[in-house]
Amino acid sequence: MALRTWHHLESSAVSLPPLISRHNLLNLSNPNGTNKEIQRRRRTRYGSFSIALQPIPPLLTITAVFSLMADTHSSSDAERNYVDRTVTEIVVVRHGETEWNAEKRIQGHLDIDLNDVGRQQAIAVAERLSAESKISAIYSSDLKRALETAETIASRCGGLQVIQDPSLRERHLGDLQGIVYGDAPKLKTKAYMALQSDGRDVEIPGGGESLNQLYKRCTDSLQKIGSKHRGERVVVVTHGGVIRALHQRASSGKGHRAGRILNVSVNVLHLSDPDKWVIKSWGDVSHLNGAGYLDSGFGGDRTSG
Repeated sequence: MALRTWHHLESSAVSLPPLISRHNLLNLSNPNGTNKEIQRRRRTRYGSFSIALQPIPPLLTITAVFSLMADTHSSSDAERNYVDRTVTEIVVVRHGETEWNAEKRIQGHLDIDLNDVGRQQAIAVAERLSAESKISAIYSSDLKRALETAETIASRCGGLQVIQDPSLRERHLGDLQGIVYGDAPKLKTKAYMALQSDGRDVEIPGGGESLNQLYKRCTDSLQKIGSKHRGERVVVVTHGGVIRALHQRASSGKGHRAGRILNVSVNVLHLSDPDKWVIKSWGDVSHLNGAGYLDSGFGGDRTSG
């Protein structure tokens, strides 16, 4: 019994549909040597249908078993799951809502839990990300509001271990931390003036950071993550001020504004060599149609709402 090679199968004797590839062909045999049309059943995501191969020369019948459940994506699915091996796709997510967000109380490095709305928001963004392309790693600020959001995402995306990175913390806001934003000018005048300053090297009294200090630590961190995960999709859960700094890095010289950084907003960046950052999408909260969101987002500087 002679068995035809794949080269023979690609000849004019047998016409294979374009979606059938080498690794789909699992078994070739010649059960009875007769010349007949061979019926194939192909699984799709939701059902199946039949295709017929053209007759082959006498003395050989090919029985091919195709396993296509994992490979039969629509063209849009294929595009969604394609990852350029020279690029790291980083999905940057702001943490869910806290009570202090709702009160417009400045958090900075103070460690505040999510509230009930924030937990629902975290579930909503987790469900969204679990339905998208595979996530290889999840990084998070070590502050509880970000970490709980990240752990919720991880629980729905294969149970990945969340990697904590203090460099992804919010800007340290010194004497302003714990103060309601609207009360800051009266209660902490010097610190508020520092927050309002145009100077990027101005530190906030009480141990607070300058904008340049924030920019360096969080962009350095993201660059390391990007370099480590080329060809992969990674989630980073962080804070409004950090996300604003990352936007500045990715849009440098283009005059684009980050806008409001809303809770659990999804912001997609592509990082590639040498040190190239590209914004693919920004500020998407379409997954919050049920959980809702605050129409504000403190981002660590005077432009925040």
